[in-house]
Amino acid sequence: MPGKRPERPARLLRDLIDTPIAQMQLFWGDDGRVRVLDFDRDSPRTARLVRTWYRDVPVEAGAAPAAVSEALSAYFEGEMAALDRVPWRTIGSDFQQTVWRALRDIPAGTTTTYAALAARIGRPTAVRAVGAANGANPVGVVIPCHRVIGADGGLTGYGGGLDRKRWLLNHERASTGREIEQAANTPVPHRDTAALPSGDTVGKSIGR
Repeated sequence: MPGKRPERPARLLRDLIDTPIAQMQLFWGDDGRVRVLDFDRDSPRTARLVRTWYRDVPVEAGAAPAAVSEALSAYFEGEMAALDRVPWRTIGSDFQQTVWRALRDIPAGTTTTYAALAARIGRPTAVRAVGAANGANPVGVVIPCHRVIGADGGLTGYGGGLDRKRWLLNHERASTGREIEQAANTPVPHRDTAALPSGDTVGKSIGR
């Protein structure tokens, strides 16, 4: 049975986060969970994500929750596990939520393909739909859609830009000591998300 969709927040708070490759726009609710994270301070894609998922929700300026900004800083300094400390929540279809949770299980320093990801979620013929869900991911980096590449090994598309996708993959490779490898046949640790509301965080939930 499909999980209950999380309610939209009464408002969104917005701040800019500095990273080594570009500023990122961060949107979160009063519960401190990240709702949208995307590159560039005035990206049309970010505006589209907010409009798609949170139309008519008021947006106010705020100071990023310390837990989120500190975890993102740690990630960009080389601590891959820091992303697990970022609380997040998304709104999307059950299929999209399934894809986004599966993205969280791709280990840093590895990549997988759209076809392998479709097979991993039990929908091997839904490669195009997996690609569309990947492209609709509202929480960049934390939900690592950048770790999905084409069947031929090409980087393919990335909402934040291919140069940034390449940078993130190289950063993760250097930080984990791994050569970038396709994880298509790599077993992924099982995460029990059955008890979570659809779209809830699969990382650790922490307050500010």
